[in-house]
Amino acid sequence: MAERLTIWCNAEFPEAVTARLIEGTKGHRLLIDRERASNLGSGGPSAEMGEADVAFGQPNPDQVIQLQGLRWVHLTSAGYTRYDRDDLRAALLGRGARLTNSSSVFDEPCAQHLLAFMLAQARQLPASLADQLGERTWVYEDLRPKTRLLLPGQVVLLLGYGAISRRLAELLAPFRMNLVAIRRAPMGNEPIPTYSVAELETWLPKADHIVNALPASPSTTRLLDARALALVKPGAQLYNIGRGTTVDQEALVQALESGRLAGAYLDVTDPEPLPSGHPLWRAPNCCITPHIGGGHAEEYPNLVEHFLDNLRRFEAGDPLIDRVF
Repeated sequence: MAERLTIWCNAEFPEAVTARLIEGTKGHRLLIDRERASNLGSGGPSAEMGEADVAFGQPNPDQVIQLQGLRWVHLTSAGYTRYDRDDLRAALLGRGARLTNSSSVFDEPCAQHLLAFMLAQARQLPASLADQLGERTWVYEDLRPKTRLLLPGQVVLLLGYGAISRRLAELLAPFRMNLVAIRRAPMGNEPIPTYSVAELETWLPKADHIVNALPASPSTTRLLDARALALVKPGAQLYNIGRGTTVDQEALVQALESGRLAGAYLDVTDPEPLPSGHPLWRAPNCCITPHIGGGHAEEYPNLVEHFLDNLRRFEAGDPLIDRVF
């Protein structure tokens, strides 16, 4: 019989999804914290978590370090910036504990969101919608010459090569574009040409499409600053589904207003929510969605099923899915 584990959870789920979590963890002890946390912010220290073998949700990082009995942390997010700390990594690895995330739940919707951005821009959908909601002048003569194809030979520069970028690369395969990735530590076995961050300035002037899927970290803060944006090929498009802090927002507005960037498609901004008076709302050819790239109707059930799948693996001693370390 599988070991009886104490599982702590502070994720905020609908009632039916919580019921599925309770059902799926029968045989174990499930502690649902009174204080819930969203994926965008970890909760405070929890007395209940002190008894846990497994933490599911967004646990307090300092408490993760302190609790010697905590053997596995499973995050309800793909991002793990708060937990990407040397002291936390050393604490977990030092006691043989593991950290996993939910990349497998969010890679598909985020990749589809990026592809939708790319196709919408190419086919002039935002401009057509603006005309429909505005003057309704039937802008045939203006928009038809501006429509484009995602052409073979166009260079797509992927900033970050995690689960989202890998899935987007698969979705873009039929378009026969040239895909290149930039990542912190290239592995050497990537299926597309992949370079270190030191090569970013070499590739920015060559890219027709710059896809930013970078997480927030000290090394990525304002990576796309005024200097970097001045290097982009005139007429290039920028897409950001990573974190808003990776782009200098003021420099981005200037690049759009000058026309150097032909467009920006943003699912993330800095700050969030973006204030209604922020210049990005009015910047030319800037399309903003409110951090919904990973969202989908089955998001919460899929998060629980992903955890339960990993729980079965943990019980059996099998490799965990989406292991960070």
